[in-house]
Amino acid sequence: MQEQFMEYLVKSGSPEKQRVGCVVVGIFDRRKPSTQAEALDTASGGLIASVMRRGDMDGKLGQTTVLHGLDNLFCDRILLVGCGKERDFNQRAYQRACRAAAAELDGMGGVDAAFYLTELNVKGRDDFRWSVKQALMTVEETFYRFEACRGVGYEKHSRKLARLVFQVPRRSDLPAAEKGVSEGVATANGVKLAKDLGNMPGNICTPTYLAEQAGALAERQAKVKTNVLEEADMEALGMGALLAVSRGSRQPAKLIVMEYMNGPKNAKPTVLVGKGVTFDSGGISIKPGAAMDEMKYDMGGAASVFGAVQAAAELELPINVVGVVAATENLPDGDAYKPGDILTSMSGQTIEILNTDAEGRLALADALTYVERNYDSDAVVDMATLTGAAVIALGAHAAGLYANNSPLRRSLRDAGEYVGDRAWPMPLWEEYQSQLDSNFADMANVGGKAAGSVTAASFLHRFARKLRWAHLDIAGVAWKTGKDKGATGRPVGLLVQYLIERAQQA
Repeated sequence: MQEQFMEYLVKSGSPEKQRVGCVVVGIFDRRKPSTQAEALDTASGGLIASVMRRGDMDGKLGQTTVLHGLDNLFCDRILLVGCGKERDFNQRAYQRACRAAAAELDGMGGVDAAFYLTELNVKGRDDFRWSVKQALMTVEETFYRFEACRGVGYEKHSRKLARLVFQVPRRSDLPAAEKGVSEGVATANGVKLAKDLGNMPGNICTPTYLAEQAGALAERQAKVKTNVLEEADMEALGMGALLAVSRGSRQPAKLIVMEYMNGPKNAKPTVLVGKGVTFDSGGISIKPGAAMDEMKYDMGGAASVFGAVQAAAELELPINVVGVVAATENLPDGDAYKPGDILTSMSGQTIEILNTDAEGRLALADALTYVERNYDSDAVVDMATLTGAAVIALGAHAAGLYANNSPLRRSLRDAGEYVGDRAWPMPLWEEYQSQLDSNFADMANVGGKAAGSVTAASFLHRFARKLRWAHLDIAGVAWKTGKDKGATGRPVGLLVQYLIERAQQA
């Protein structure tokens, strides 16, 4: 298990009796206090009501106010959090309220806090396992900082808060809440690992570095076994598509395999496959210079595989999971593959290269064939920052979800909805395959501007027809740009929830 900055606990108790640095309670729109806020108001002699009368808190979603000088209470501070209209307090509103609370706690004095937002009624959710898990993951997301590459003299971010207690109404609610903590911690640790890998610069996070991190994961988790295929191994297997991408780089490609086999020996594994292009210049079809630095995030799919495998192991899920990462750089060089080249993939299918910036699908094609030949899988889910077209279609709110199996598509979509890591079903109709026709090879590697994300998925489907398979195009969700630039760790939350549900069905 990774080092945990925060200690998370669950308890059942009255807010006015808490001896902590801060008690966090909700206020709904039009100055309507939650039940927990009412209890504090009564115990404090009307302090909260007076603050609301002055106009310092009216309950607008995301609004916060900190109260000090609490002579009649045991706590040092009260944090009031606006929750918006009570009738509209749904999953998204709850996450936003938790995020606002976490932002205040991040800079606050005091080593501990009692968090009562978990007791609120969330529209469509009546599960304390869910509310605690969501709050914990939102807090960890808000607290996250990437400081691994800061230099001498940089003062790293520090906070005093070390313990957060999630509150539930009754003692009978504690088991569900404790389940939420364990799942939330493991998922948050997986997200953090994915973020750290994604944010690491390309001069450090090379294919070799990813292979080393897979070895480190196996050292942390005894039930994870790692195997790394070198370029000579891939050459012997006929991985002409993946190896063509790496030809322009001095960094050797790696095919990284992580096995977590904690289910019955005869149980078919779930296989997660990630695109691990640690830097993508576009190759000979070079990208524009603007924002090219963000192409270090082109291994977001690989990072998510790492995070999901670690979380499964940390939770000791009684299932079999395999993570496969196709890791390479895509750079221009005298030996780089070129538009017009024809490659022979591991499957034996040939590919005409029309654009060397459509390299991720080449790496994944050989990885999918490797999975087909080496594992009798229950399901195969690949994830990749594959196309700009996915960003145009869905923006930063949802990954594109393609699948050749309806129950698998539905399970992945529902898992994403449950944790707020959404994926939206997209078509995988045979009609799109004709856009990949080539005069010279079995297929082209791009299908033109129209339906670019769909044709990329259709390309991958040619290498996954024998599999129960799904593809997540995460180009729009794997990182944020602008002032908040950084990896998001998506879709680790979706993947871990899917694995948890698979374990419950096993």
